[in-house]
Amino acid sequence: MNLNDWFLKGLTFEQYSNQMTVNKDEMLSIYERFTLPIEDAEFLEKLQAKQLRVIVLTEDWCGDALVNSPILLKIAQASNMEVRFILRDQNLELMDQYLTNGTSRSIPIFVFIDQNGEEHAVWGPRAKEVQNMVDRERDTLPANDAPDFKDKQTEMYKKFRESYINDVSIWDHVSASIITLLKEKNLDQQ
Repeated sequence: MNLNDWFLKGLTFEQYSNQMTVNKDEMLSIYERFTLPIEDAEFLEKLQAKQLRVIVLTEDWCGDALVNSPILLKIAQASNMEVRFILRDQNLELMDQYLTNGTSRSIPIFVFIDQNGEEHAVWGPRAKEVQNMVDRERDTLPANDAPDFKDKQTEMYKKFRESYINDVSIWDHVSASIITLLKEKNLDQQ
């Protein structure tokens, strides 16, 4: 399938959120509370002329999707981009074209395409600053075979989740990362 076919197969945000069983309230809460920086308004307005669309590879249980998807939705709204959600676990054929580090099915992945289905940019699964935070926390975990590894890992995931839901600086890093990628691709140029 080409990317236009994948886009058409995807769920609208309403369809996606209606089928969510995990993280729905938290994701909607971030969407309601997050506002894009004023300084990005002109760029996002210019981006409207490109008529881009976004395919989001995701699953509702994913903590990174919990924070990244509502921020993408705000960017898409400001730049008049249509967004469609594709569930990773049911669509590995597409997911395997966007592996992180060539091996990992990490999500979410945002694929920005034009009206012809041509790929213009790919983002995900995390902003660099968020990845650095995750890496620092992972470095503090005991060895995988340590008796307290699972407990410490569970604590770490709870800490990430709480930060994702409430730390506005994380939201700003995600927003800046996505918008910077779009600027680097000169997508506001005719």
